Amino acid sequence: MPISRRSLFKALLQGIGVGLLVDQRLPVALAGGEEAARDDVGPFIARVTRPFDAETPVGEFASFLTPNDRFFVRSHFGPPVPELIAEANWKLRVGGLVDRPQVLTLRELKQVEPVTITAVVQCSGNGRAFHRPKVPGVQWKRGAVGNARWTGLRLRDVLAQAGVKEGAQHVQLQGADRPIVDSVPLFTRSIPLAKALHPDTILAYEMNGRPLPILHGAPLRVITPGWMANSCTKWLTDITVQAEEAKGYYMQTAYRVPVKSAESGGIATGASTPVAAMVVKSLIAAPQEGDIVEPGFSAIQGVAWSGEAKVMKVEVSLDGGKTWEPARLVGDDHPFAWRRWRFLWKATTPGPVSILCRATDARGETQPEVSPWNPSGFLWNGWDRVTVRVTG
Repeated sequence: MPISRRSLFKALLQGIGVGLLVDQRLPVALAGGEEAARDDVGPFIARVTRPFDAETPVGEFASFLTPNDRFFVRSHFGPPVPELIAEANWKLRVGGLVDRPQVLTLRELKQVEPVTITAVVQCSGNGRAFHRPKVPGVQWKRGAVGNARWTGLRLRDVLAQAGVKEGAQHVQLQGADRPIVDSVPLFTRSIPLAKALHPDTILAYEMNGRPLPILHGAPLRVITPGWMANSCTKWLTDITVQAEEAKGYYMQTAYRVPVKSAESGGIATGASTPVAAMVVKSLIAAPQEGDIVEPGFSAIQGVAWSGEAKVMKVEVSLDGGKTWEPARLVGDDHPFAWRRWRFLWKATTPGPVSILCRATDARGETQPEVSPWNPSGFLWNGWDRVTVRVTG
């Protein structure tokens, strides 16, 4: 029986029928632009079609967990060749500064004590399109983020089995994805050993209670709760314990920010540091931009999260940021997950109204009106804003 394009793409997102349904060219064929993404492959806004990079419309974030088939999609080269990640062929190699190098199958990894972590995963460039002046890169707006329940095993358990040697400071991570052209560098990243040994850093093989989908890194990906997704390596095949950060473009040049913020439009000079922890941020999920609101009480709702700190409050402004009122935090509360929030607003005066929101975390960090500019457009967390119209 023929498989529809919608069913095929949904299968990739949900991790169904891996051996039959994976085609590295599939996202290219499916993603013909924003409307094609919405109409043909579910609720996505396509930003790049080769490889397929797409964000989730923010209206989907009214729920605590982001479903697998609505979770934003991001990679540099697209999914690996299917044979490389088929369970019969796939292996995880652990080496470098270890006493006992390991070659592990997925079956062996699943015999290790499982752990489940609920955590936000967010692209480092989420919000890049709002930086002024504009910066190069995928022009993400608000939806390159999601909150999911990840199940796997602790990375520290794998490292303990291998035995980390004295002098180790970093853990290099390599996936099975490959650039089309050999001259393009591999997407190789590393994380500090302390983050690798954190009890909530895991190697995930399930997402929201289902096998990890192909487009989200099956059969195994790294989840570093509280950190940006550039450290959450997909299609993981190699772990190398070493004394120094990973070499190469994606660690030493890309995914870095200036230690001191550059002036808007200026040239970043001086020291830089790898993009790591997320910054405090909130989004308005409802109402949405351009909605018509009837006079009377209406619910404003959204989500808020921070990197390694708890969200303490969310505030809403209806007068351009002159005054702020507290929203109510609702629902589940987990250390690395987002918090949902609600605010009851009484609409009275007809005409356009701009709704702003900002969050504050346990470190006292509050979203700024505008994010500090940097030449790669990372870590945007300026106030979120939607404009609605109140009817007469």
